[in-house]
Amino acid sequence: MLYAIFSLLALALLALDQWVKHWITVNLPLGEGMDFLPGLVELRTVHNYGAAWSSFSGSRWLLVIVTCCIVLAVLAVLIRRIVRHPVGVAACLLIVSGGLGNIIDRVRLGYVVDMFNFLFMDYPVFNVADICVVCGCVLGVIYYLFLYEKYDKKDAKHGETDAPTE
Repeated sequence: MLYAIFSLLALALLALDQWVKHWITVNLPLGEGMDFLPGLVELRTVHNYGAAWSSFSGSRWLLVIVTCCIVLAVLAVLIRRIVRHPVGVAACLLIVSGGLGNIIDRVRLGYVVDMFNFLFMDYPVFNVADICVVCGCVLGVIYYLFLYEKYDKKDAKHGETDAPTE
């Protein structure tokens, strides 16, 4: 049930990402900006041909392949039920949702549509998919550091013991 609920939320976030990208593209010309949260965040249409901070610009298919590998690896972790705690499952599905959102853009358009621009600091323009990936990674670190040992770590392998040897 947990997987089903979180999967639906991940699909909803993927749909939100694609809708926001479409809305921005239709309503705000490339490079133009408009207030979103005045003084904090503006909406600005940007085409990102690379990854974070425009790294690997022009490496469209490399980015598609690498992102697909990451998404498939995270899906394998979920399918094999390696991660079972709700925080870990949420982290994985956020990463998958965000990764798919940016893969769709790269394959369909050749670039990723970004739109959120912080006004109070120098930071790259980003999108809903990026928010999903970052939040998923932060949750993943929290899960691994504080929850994995207790809830999801496998028991000792056959032949190993915790008993002291004499």
